[in-house]
Parts: sequence; C-alpha cells; structure tokens
Amino acid sequence: MSNIPEIRPGQSIELLKELHILTRDGKLNQDSRRKLKQVYHLVQFIEPLLEEVLADKGDVSLADHGAGKSYLGFILYDLVLKAHQAGRVFGIEWREDLVGKSRDLALRLGFDRMAFLNQSVAESTSNSDLPAQIDMVTALHACDTATDDAIRFGLEKQARFMVLVPCCQAEVAAVLRKHKNESFRKTPLSEIWRHPLHTREFGSQLTNVLRCLQLESRGYQVTVTELVGWEHSMKNELIIARYTNAPRKNALGRLEQILQELNLEDMQQRFVY
Repeated sequence: MSNIPEIRPGQSIELLKELHILTRDGKLNQDSRRKLKQVYHLVQFIEPLLEEVLADKGDVSLADHGAGKSYLGFILYDLVLKAHQAGRVFGIEWREDLVGKSRDLALRLGFDRMAFLNQSVAESTSNSDLPAQIDMVTALHACDTATDDAIRFGLEKQARFMVLVPCCQAEVAAVLRKHKNESFRKTPLSEIWRHPLHTREFGSQLTNVLRCLQLESRGYQVTVTELVGWEHSMKNELIIARYTNAPRKNALGRLEQILQELNLEDMQQRFVY
C-alpha cells in the first residue's frame, strides 16, 4: 500500500517501478509525477467505458495502437481488468525493442491476458492473431496517418469505442500546400492557410474535423474534448467515439463538401471508403 496520495488505491507499486514512474525506492520525482498525472487523466475517461462493456458481456478486448512502452495498457490492466479477472489487452507497436520489453514485463508481473504485436497500426488490421471483433481501440499520440489507420482498424473490428489523442497531423497540410496556388483562384477561404504556420495549424485542426465526420458517418457518436491536466503537451485533443448504429445523416455529405470546397479531393480515399 502506497502513502503517495497521487497513486490510486489498488495500483501495483511494482508495476509503477517497472514503468519508471516510481523510482526504485518508491518515490515520485517531478517528471514522473507529470507522467502519472497524464496517464491517470486518460484512464478516467477510459475506465467507465471498459466497465460498461464488462457489465454487458462479462469480458472486454482492447487494442492499444502505437503503444510505445504500454503505460496505458499496463495501468488499465492493473486497475480495471485484473480485478474483474477478465478482458484482454493487445499492445500494437512497431518498435521491436519496446515490444520485447513489454512482453517481458507482462510475464514478470503475471499479466497473462496481455499480448504485444510488433507491427504498424496498418499491418495489424489484417493480423489473424487478433480477434475478429475488438471492443475498444485506443491510439495515444499515434503520429500523423497512424491515427487514421487506428480508425480504419476500429471500423474493421466493429469497435464499440474508440479513444484517440491525435498527434502531428501533416498529411492534410501537405495537400493544402500542394494545391495552394490553385486554391487561391478557387476560394477566398484559402486565406485561412496562406501563411505556412496557418497551413500547419489549420491542417491539423481540419484533419480532426474530417475524422469526426468520418466516424459520425459510420454510426459513431463523437465527443471532442481537451485533456485538461496535460498542460505539458501541445497535442491535447481527445476524441471519444461510441458506436450507436445511428449514422449522422449529413456527415458524409458534409465531409465530401469540405474536401471539394478546400481543394482536398486527394484526401477522398483517406476519409471516405
């Protein structure tokens, strides 16, 4: 039992030490306190969704894309799934060394319902080692188009929930730059992204708008909020999608109109399929 007030009741101290959130003598330093606060803040959004699926099915599956060191997967398993003695976590990460370390840690801790795949997000969609249906998809700071690949994965796997914190969206901005001269002749809205800094920022904002419309067109109810407490991260947008099987009627039309109006027809295949 920890006497550190920031640590949640029931949290494994050994796990936090292994993740280097706690020092070997069980202390928090300034950097690790910030890291723990970040992970716990995201957990507070995800935990009730996992509990909802567990209450309905008695089981739950979670695929964590761009898992990195799998902080999120390990802490969710420790705080939620361990107590239920149910549920599986799949950490998907392209860096082989991180996958190996996560496998070793899960083995040492006896977290036997955790599995780790050394693949990109896109490759994992066709991996036969994963279940045909996944209840929840998370992607925490999956860079650029990896977030879109995670959405595609969630759609393919009929995910009930998707929880996304996008990062460094560059593809839309690149297309805006590519067609900038043509756009100047087409629409006065091109003034929004005339300057390079505005191109980058507008492209990032627009990417997430298009993602939300895509999800709504496929039957998801979407909530967009800020990860309050992530004050040290500029990538602070949280998208939570819940499948309702009730597509927003005009979402696809709006998405296609935006692509056309902003001269982004090159992006059709990315967002409409």
